[in-house]
Amino acid sequence: MTNKPILILALLSMSFFSSANNEKSQVLIDADKQQAELKRNVVIFEKNVEVTHGKRIIKADFLEAYRRAELGENKELLIARGHPARYSETLPDGNVITASADEISYDVASAILTISGNASITQSGQKISAENIIYDINQQLISAEKAENSNQRVRTILTAPEKDKK
Repeated sequence: MTNKPILILALLSMSFFSSANNEKSQVLIDADKQQAELKRNVVIFEKNVEVTHGKRIIKADFLEAYRRAELGENKELLIARGHPARYSETLPDGNVITASADEISYDVASAILTISGNASITQSGQKISAENIIYDINQQLISAEKAENSNQRVRTILTAPEKDKK
């Protein structure tokens, strides 16, 4: 009887992200600890959390993974927290985009990354820092804004690519 909750947890975590069969759609999550809140339809991962979705990687201390029909085709919403939580992706041209923040929210179906709290995103030496950053992965669009009651504005640092420097 004590194996029944473990079996349910294992089956839930195995089927949680099995809505798509190909590797690009598959979301893999590794962590030191995992538990499921069946009533809320959420799986919680703790300590050394690493999420892999194609060439996208999120590393965090804590992750909540929600699966609900109203979230769309892939139905997953991942909310990662850390000190900081980190995101990286290798783009088709070989460039790497990285981000870090207190919280990173990743909507798998819409490929939208919301980076909040001491947020920064870097690509090809260009860095944007703000309280909140939204990155539309498919459209390759980045939007950043300061916190409503903060004097700390959005900061962008532009650096010439290595091949342009002489």
